[in-house]
Amino acid sequence: MKRNRTLGVIMITKNIIDITGSEIKTLVNEFRNAGGHEAEFNGADLSSGVYYYKMETGNFSEIKKMILIK
Repeated sequence: MKRNRTLGVIMITKNIIDITGSEIKTLVNEFRNAGGHEAEFNGADLSSGVYYYKMETGNFSEIKKMILIK
């Protein structure tokens, strides 16, 4: 017998932050079904440098460093 498991809907926020800690872009800020997702980032209007991206969902939060080279 197969069991279907509902993963539910969760709030996801993905932001781009500059080196000073200022939020410069919000890539995602919406409710989505739980599971894997992608967000497209276009840094054409940003200068080369170090940035961070922050992902938050429910009780999970993660910040990673990103280097933008043009």
